[in-house]
Amino acid sequence: MIPLMDAAQALSFVIAHGIVMVSAKGPVPPLTEAIVGQPIRGSWWSHPQSHHIFSVLKAVMDSPDILVCRLVDKHVTLVHRRLWPALVKLAAEFEPDQLAWVRQEHTRSGKHVSRSLAYPMWVPREVIGAAGLLSESDARAQLRPILDR
Repeated sequence: MIPLMDAAQALSFVIAHGIVMVSAKGPVPPLTEAIVGQPIRGSWWSHPQSHHIFSVLKAVMDSPDILVCRLVDKHVTLVHRRLWPALVKLAAEFEPDQLAWVRQEHTRSGKHVSRSLAYPMWVPREVIGAAGLLSESDARAQLRPILDR
């Protein structure tokens, strides 16, 4: 049996890659497949380890160092804080909705709702400062996996 990633390992995976998809296929790896250590056919919700996947995803997505957005092909994407200055530097190349911080919440009634915080409202002041010091070519190099498509 393939060992499952725990939340700390999954967060390390996101840190190492900088940008990952939650589950969709694309130019960066899907975190759900990394968590279970194998490709997932169909929806991860139907995977035998779906409850584990959900708890790990929730822990990673709750980290203040992880931007949850729809950056890549409008799919839920996780971006580690180290790449936020590059996103800010190249923000004009993305649609505003791609850079909005999204959060899934469950209401008391059990309803599932999506909330978002528009770009640049979520951007910390120090990230704006770091973006100002970053060259455009360095920002492009950092975001190459999602720009070279």
